[in-house]
Parts: sequence; C-alpha cells; structure tokens
Amino acid sequence: QTIYQMIELAEQVKKRGGKPKDPLEYKWDYLRLLWERIEDRVRGLKEGRLTPEEMSVPGSLEMVAALKDRGVTLYLASGTDRPYVLDEAACLGLDRYFGENIYGALDDYKSFSKAMLIQRIIEENNLHGSEFVAFGDGFVEIENAKEVGGIAVGVASNEAARQGIDEWKRNRLIEAGADIIIPDFREWRRLVAYLWAEDEPCLTPNSTVGG
Repeated sequence: QTIYQMIELAEQVKKRGGKPKDPLEYKWDYLRLLWERIEDRVRGLKEGRLTPEEMSVPGSLEMVAALKDRGVTLYLASGTDRPYVLDEAACLGLDRYFGENIYGALDDYKSFSKAMLIQRIIEENNLHGSEFVAFGDGFVEIENAKEVGGIAVGVASNEAARQGIDEWKRNRLIEAGADIIIPDFREWRRLVAYLWAEDEPCLTPNSTVGG
C-alpha cells in the first residue's frame, strides 16, 4: 500500500532533522499529484477517446472473461485507494467480472492488506491453497499467495514497450516465489489450459510463458 511508503518517507524526513507531515497527508499529496498525471487517461476512457484494451495489459481482458466463463470467483485487490480502484475498474469494464469483489487501500490502513484479503478468500470459500491462484506484478501479492500454498503467476510486463519481459520484474517475482512468469496475457488460452491441467505438460515452476 502507498501508506507504507509514506510512513517510510516521514521517517526519513525525521532522520534528516526535518519536521515530517503525517504519513496520511503525504499519501493525499501523492494521490493528488498522481491524479494530475492520469486524469486525461481516465477521462479518455469515460469519453470513449481511449479503449480499455489500450489501457490494460495485453490479453488481460480476455483472460478475465475466460476465467469468469469457467465459473471462477474473481477478486481484484490493489494497493491504490479504493475509490480510485472502483472508478478505474468501471472505466475498464472490469466491474462486470468482479462485482463487489473489488478492494483497495483505506485510510485506516491496518484494516486492509492483500494478505488479509487472501486469508479471507481462503476461509470464506473453504479453499485448499492449491485452489487459489494469484496474478500480479508485485513482490508482496506473489509472496502472500505462496504463503497460503496458492499458485502465483507473476506478470513481468514491459509497460513502456507493451511487449516482452521486464527482466528486473522477472527476477523480483521469481525471488518472491512465482510459479510462472508471463510478459502479458496474449497467451491466455495456453495459460488457462495449464491451470486446468488440460495441456502444456512442458510447463514447470518458474516457466516463462510467451516471453
């Protein structure tokens, strides 16, 4: 969550003899500046000047639809504040797949974390760890998924080029415990077949799909 970075920022300001703001104030400042950077893109989606495909990881919308078609209960969790997550999910058309299962950071940051949500999903759905699959590009969610015995798919996307593997991300995700590394979801059919043990026996832990 962003708040933890802001807590560290406040600590660093204090160490250097400054008078830090409350970490929440730093977070609000950050969100305001971030909004200035992304506002045009969000408006572009709402006004139809941009398409969801242009603003999402290639193949991700098809992957989500395929999982939904197979009866998978989907959850979306982000370290971004929940109001922003809900707005962006709606702009991308993801709300129809996730419904009420969209989560984001709260000002009361101790009441939400990805680890807490994963544990709740496991308990409420009476799942064995191997029945839980996480897709993410961050160290924390991959690590959290492996802590409960889940399958972790690391997305090491090259965001600038919109294709290929980001090697730094790949190494970090493998370090976190990712079972599979993908650059994007263009090979979503192959990935779905693998997850349902229908095909691709050649895939092994830390395999890179489509990279």
